[in-house]
Amino acid sequence: MSVLVNKDSKIIVQGFTGSEGTFHAQQMIEYGSNVVGGVTPGKGGQSHLDKPVFNTVRDAVEQTGANVSIIFVPPAFAADAIMEAADAGIEVVITITEGIPVKDMMHAKEYIKSRNVTLVGPNCPGVITPGEAKVGIMPGFVFKSGRIGIVSKSGTLTYEAADQIVKAGLGISTAIGIGGDPIIGTSTKQAVELLMNDPETDAIVMIGEIGGNYEAEAARWIKAQGNPKPVVGFIAGQTAPPGRRMGHAGAIIGGKDDTAEAKMKIMNACGVHVVESPADIGEKMVAALKA
Repeated sequence: MSVLVNKDSKIIVQGFTGSEGTFHAQQMIEYGSNVVGGVTPGKGGQSHLDKPVFNTVRDAVEQTGANVSIIFVPPAFAADAIMEAADAGIEVVITITEGIPVKDMMHAKEYIKSRNVTLVGPNCPGVITPGEAKVGIMPGFVFKSGRIGIVSKSGTLTYEAADQIVKAGLGISTAIGIGGDPIIGTSTKQAVELLMNDPETDAIVMIGEIGGNYEAEAARWIKAQGNPKPVVGFIAGQTAPPGRRMGHAGAIIGGKDDTAEAKMKIMNACGVHVVESPADIGEKMVAALKA
């Protein structure tokens, strides 16, 4: 039992024959992920990376039994690609595309509510269950299999946390990069909940950043559950000035609760083991597991 993706996941790539789709699909295949084909409208019937290409997601699902999709479609068309995947019966849609118009994402998020689909992203590094499936753009070699889950808004900090955990002699059950856009499919709380309910995850690293209230919402939920598993938390952007967007589109301090300091205070009060530097994640996790 792993979270969202595993060795049995049948993965298709939307935007398969484009340069980004090609590069990362190749990496996923080399990692051992079960990529069963891809979708590029107008190129159905062709073969790419020794996998079949389909005109539509529905064709791909009918012919391969695909249940996971990863999207490398340009921003103007990415929301349509999300809705098409949901319509076709894909269970997990992982959207890598950055810069999807907010209005498009609001529409897509509302549209997929009535369908049995989990959306991760957009503007995310993907999801990895080490040794089983990498559905995303993360460097697979950093992740070693184990029992620590990772939930992160930041791609690079996902890899840093994984590296810290591995160097501390532990490993990763599943890492979920939720994405840094203002409108995303899976929130920090929802991702934490998935890992809390996973019997193969013993503890969680939760990485957030300034802007929004995802981390505070997750921390309060963790406390309300009675802190069932240790959680180590880090918030990026501790020196960010108010009112200026930092890196991610969602990373902007709008109110007093959006600052790193405020979030860290709430997390501490809720029993999360907060670190001030990502360099301390591994050490803090070892200590939290012994506590």
